[in-house]
Amino acid sequence: MSKFVLSIDGGGIRGAASAQFLNHIENVLNKDHNTSIRNCVDFYAGTSTGGLIALALATTDLSVSDISKLYSYKNAKQIFSENLGLFEVDGINAPKYEASGKTKVIKSNLKDARVGDVPDNKHVLVVTYGIEKRKPVVIKSTEPLHRKLKCSEVADASSAAPTYFPTKNMDIGGKNEEFWLVDGGVTANNPTMCAIAEAMRTWNDLSMEQMRVLSLGTGYRTRKINGPESRKWGALQWFTKGSILDVLTDERVVSYQAMSITRPGNYIRVNAELKPQPGLPNAPDDAMDDISPKNIKRLKELGDFWFDKYGEQTVALLLGGYQGPSMDRIDAMSGNPIV
Repeated sequence: MSKFVLSIDGGGIRGAASAQFLNHIENVLNKDHNTSIRNCVDFYAGTSTGGLIALALATTDLSVSDISKLYSYKNAKQIFSENLGLFEVDGINAPKYEASGKTKVIKSNLKDARVGDVPDNKHVLVVTYGIEKRKPVVIKSTEPLHRKLKCSEVADASSAAPTYFPTKNMDIGGKNEEFWLVDGGVTANNPTMCAIAEAMRTWNDLSMEQMRVLSLGTGYRTRKINGPESRKWGALQWFTKGSILDVLTDERVVSYQAMSITRPGNYIRVNAELKPQPGLPNAPDDAMDDISPKNIKRLKELGDFWFDKYGEQTVALLLGGYQGPSMDRIDAMSGNPIV
């Protein structure tokens, strides 16, 4: 029997586009097929903002519509609450934002859900990074020691983006072993390959031929980095001019890997460059923290655009009836997915 993997990238407020797309898919499944995303997905995976969405889908009763509504200006303003410490240059010698607002919003929505609250024979994983041990920390329902962890704390840790939010500490080892965690995007902003690997390990009689994968991006940056000037940059310039975090979290190699190993027609990657293109005349800002009402509206319009380009195929893939080719990100010149 085939298994379906839903993987969702990190990207801060840009998760609004992913959630909007999923809300459209859920509406079609409910209305036309009397089913839901939750009935179709076997393994959820997420990093950062994608981890929040994945955990909400896998372990709570929040509707997909309510998950999409999490990406409101009111919530975003609370999450991205500026650090007002004295003698601090936010993002340079201190986190740009306080942690308390993000923690509060996540807790109020995920409530007391635990990683182990997934339905029987379904699983979820979220990617973080342990800075002291210098290694990825993948928190997953397939690991007995992780099943009692609070989803709110896991989502908080996975979204603790360096320079944006403070590091999060958690006891996840089962032997009072403390981890200091940051955003999983520094190692796997696109967690698709983590999900495929864990699904294959969990269901060891599953073949790649039986794996169907929907991988949701949050858009990717297209701002040019000044190559000649970068030769003179040190750490400060790489953070202020080179957007080093975005360079480290580039996800396109993962898409290449996933498309290469899955059976043709079993993989859809939903993503696009964050710039004007056919069908998307008003592209959202590519910053992960542009929470202006105008930009949030444009991010949701990006989700609408994706539904127009991928919606029919995604519904068919979820239902096990897709007969077309695998699909990658949208080609900005044509405004259509690459196949």
